[in-house]
Amino acid sequence: MNIYEECPVLESGRFILRPVQNQDCDDLLKVYSDKNALPFFNSDNCDGDNFYYATGERMREALDFWKLSYENGWFVRLSIVDKEASAVIGTVELCLRISEDPFNHMGILRVDVRSDYEKEDVLYDICTLIAPQIPEMLGCDAAITKVPIYAVERMKAVSRAGFVRSEHLLIGKTGYAYDGYWIRK
Repeated sequence: MNIYEECPVLESGRFILRPVQNQDCDDLLKVYSDKNALPFFNSDNCDGDNFYYATGERMREALDFWKLSYENGWFVRLSIVDKEASAVIGTVELCLRISEDPFNHMGILRVDVRSDYEKEDVLYDICTLIAPQIPEMLGCDAAITKVPIYAVERMKAVSRAGFVRSEHLLIGKTGYAYDGYWIRK
């Protein structure tokens, strides 16, 4: 499977992960304008974007860029739909890392959710829905995800989902070294 030729839709009892759509804009604005969620977003190596979008216009620009990125094979963003709430509560980003550090040729998993969803059970459900699919979708053997030291709920969730803390630093495009990465083989 090549995720850039056919983007899958994944579903569990609680969530649907599907490609982002323009109609997700209002729900995603609630995510990306949530200052309490912002510290949990992984913006490492993202050219200065911290993923704080306070206006509908800025959110639409981000959606347009995410679609362009998918079309060019840079990364894919999937909306996380809470089936019970009938709302998009965040996104998952996937990409294949090509680098000269220990994370070369691994899939990167970014999970951004509203702050009221930054809970162990929610994050565990999302991680177990997407993480086992990453090797096949990206053609890699392992996946990494960032967990800041203060993200206690996230740490418990990714640990339960089979990720272990890495001792290695992720080296960015500019040579900056980022810590806080967990790996799932």
